[in-house]
Amino acid sequence: MSPTTDRDARTDDGLVVAQGTFDILHPGHVHYLEEAAAMGDHLVVIVARPTNVDHKEAPICSANQRRELIAALEVVDEAILGDTEDIFQPIEELEPDVIALGHDQHHDPAAIEAALEDRGIACAVERASAREPKYEDELLSTRLIIERILRRRG
Repeated sequence: MSPTTDRDARTDDGLVVAQGTFDILHPGHVHYLEEAAAMGDHLVVIVARPTNVDHKEAPICSANQRRELIAALEVVDEAILGDTEDIFQPIEELEPDVIALGHDQHHDPAAIEAALEDRGIACAVERASAREPKYEDELLSTRLIIERILRRRG
């Protein structure tokens, strides 16, 4: 699936791109996407393909399932799957004004900015802030959710 957003047809002032694996949707994801949406007027979320997830275990849920869940969130204007070969391909097509990184994502903003510059893409890279749990047993990461499942059901 390739991006369908037509930059010339948009009437808003700022396209924001957020990205992630979003394997088990949780409040931390929602906070990240709400903060990303506040950085502009149109939020497109790129959902990582399993082949592009090399910094942690491969996702449990299929790419299409994860994309559909993200697309169902009210704060998200559009959700697409990432490119299987080149993670910057959707960015080149979308030409965003801002790339929003999650507070705990492994990405190096300076490295992303350098890659964007090499490709002639002018866009800001901003990191979302961390959110503290709202209540005592709230889990804000997929890893913590999986660990709790394994402890309780393992």
